[in-house]
Amino acid sequence: MLKIALVVVAVVAVVTVTVTNGVSTVVNGTTPSDEAGGIRAVGCNASIGPWEAGGEEKGRYDASRLDDEQRGTVAKIISIGQERKLPPLAWQIAIQAGMTESGLRSLNYGDRDSLGIFQMRPSMGWGSPAQVTDPIYAINKFFDVLENVPDWQTRRPGDSAQAVERSAFPDRYHNWEAMAAFLIGDLGNVVDPAGCGAGVGDFLLASSAAATAIEFTKQQLGEPYLWGGNGPDQWDCSGILVKAFAAAGVKIPRVANDQYTSGGAHLPVREAKPGDLLFWATNPANPVTVHHVAMYLGGDEYIHAPQTGDVVKISKVNWDYHELMPLAVRPGV
Repeated sequence: MLKIALVVVAVVAVVTVTVTNGVSTVVNGTTPSDEAGGIRAVGCNASIGPWEAGGEEKGRYDASRLDDEQRGTVAKIISIGQERKLPPLAWQIAIQAGMTESGLRSLNYGDRDSLGIFQMRPSMGWGSPAQVTDPIYAINKFFDVLENVPDWQTRRPGDSAQAVERSAFPDRYHNWEAMAAFLIGDLGNVVDPAGCGAGVGDFLLASSAAATAIEFTKQQLGEPYLWGGNGPDQWDCSGILVKAFAAAGVKIPRVANDQYTSGGAHLPVREAKPGDLLFWATNPANPVTVHHVAMYLGGDEYIHAPQTGDVVKISKVNWDYHELMPLAVRPGV
């Protein structure tokens, strides 16, 4: 394997948050992990998208072309990863690296003295020829090096593979991202192998807390509106969302205008994803005038507790309505 010195830069699967005039804004990606705050740790492969909506077809097709030897190598990677109590992301990185370097075969040849699944070079200190062509040794050695890569659990899998391999062709590891995700789900029995959380139809959830919050809110459909209502069977627009996100371990302010200003990260309203909050105000230039909040569901729909005499229901978004606030809020960020 041809080696070059490289500093890995890209971080695709992590939220980038900027702060301008006190307003935090989600730039891209999905919600970062926050186990202390009760949010499930995530390592979403942003280029794949939610497993229900994107990536699975390509991943399944690429995996279907593997032969018994290749699938056996994948099984060894997963088994050793499990024995070492490494997360599925580590298995995925190793699968992508192995597929790129050798086609997931323990080769006895390669560029210069490169050998084995990961084309490790004995002359570069990876081990003896006998060791690097032993799949068990090679897989463990790969994981040893991976665990010393800074921030490998927050990088895109292909970038972490490159940090281990230091190839002259760093982008090629990304080619097998969907296949590796499929395989850790298929052979490793990992639910949601893309790590993005459950999808809502064809829509990517805003965060790992969003699925719980959406489910909670949908369970209240048909229940009456009550100003100041906090449940369990009467709600106002902001009260229902406080309880919905509390069910997911995320705390947000009680009233709508506070939810807008300090309920999470802001993002352009037209980039909202299921679980994000939409707001309406008498003067959209002044957050103090926010008078209504709802949870976006995707597909131009939102769920809310509208007003006295009405019930919790799903409505259609009018993106051009003059009272719609220009920013949505993503709780938990």
